[in-house]
Amino acid sequence: MLRVHFTADDIARVRVATAPDPLWEITNSFQALAGADAPLLFGDWRRLVRPRLRPAHGLLAALLPPRGYTPDFLTPDLGGSYDLEGAVDAVLRTPRTVLRRDLTALAASPRRARPLPSEARALADGEPSALRRLGAALRGYHRSALAPFWPQVRAQVDADRAVRTRAVLSDGTDGLLASLGPVLRWRPPVLEADYPVRRELRLDGRGLLLQPSLFCLRRPVTLAAPDLPPVLVYPIQHSLDWARLPGSSAPGGDLGALIGRTRAAILEDVVTGRTTGELADRLGISDAAASQHTAVLRRAGLLLSVRHGRHVLHTITPAGSALLEGTGSVGAGSV
Repeated sequence: MLRVHFTADDIARVRVATAPDPLWEITNSFQALAGADAPLLFGDWRRLVRPRLRPAHGLLAALLPPRGYTPDFLTPDLGGSYDLEGAVDAVLRTPRTVLRRDLTALAASPRRARPLPSEARALADGEPSALRRLGAALRGYHRSALAPFWPQVRAQVDADRAVRTRAVLSDGTDGLLASLGPVLRWRPPVLEADYPVRRELRLDGRGLLLQPSLFCLRRPVTLAAPDLPPVLVYPIQHSLDWARLPGSSAPGGDLGALIGRTRAAILEDVVTGRTTGELADRLGISDAAASQHTAVLRRAGLLLSVRHGRHVLHTITPAGSALLEGTGSVGAGSV
């Protein structure tokens, strides 16, 4: 059981990350890749990615076991910047004392089946060559396993952020924390979740960063060291076909002529997130017609739909945004 304890100051300092964190997606996806869980969500992705992996990723396999302890230094606080190169540089700047602490904990992990390889031990000593190999492994894995899918990853996270934004606007931080159910349970002033070990995380006024992650599976993840900036990585709702969504936009031209004026108006309106009923009201069409149009746009990879309580919330994808930017707007009133 994980229990996160909030004070009044912490409630005021809860925030949701603005983008997927490349390092958390690397660690979570590498562990998801090694297993066979959630085949409907990750089966297509695994089939596409596994043939691309190279022996150089063996270092990551030593550092990221499928279960159990994961070294905190692999997911440092990025200060709101989610650039891959900056993120990898932050990992490589880890002080030697922290490297040794985390890798000693990894070697002593009760679920560890074999000793750490010599390359990991060199990393614990902060050897420059070992750090360079780690940087190359992180970049190479991201290039092979995540970069081709990054627009889809970002679209899924953006859709989750739209859900959290609506919860905040409706019911404040209390509503935000309650919206994380059923994976997380908000019982003020404690946020609870099932967890493989018993953990009491006391925020003590530091606030909490909520980090949505496409590859986080079933339960949230947090850092092991209690003195690090508090972050809670949580699983998001997925489209089952996320790995098959097209990543390119349609040719330029008049958007209304290209996809139909009603669908063009819908695409513009879901930039900030709309439910099916809201789209129907704003465009003067029936709920059934709005649902039909969003289904077409969703199959084209231009928007995402996620269930939020009794409603379905639609948000634009990067491909949809690129299409809007390349053709200009048509105005929400043109149907």
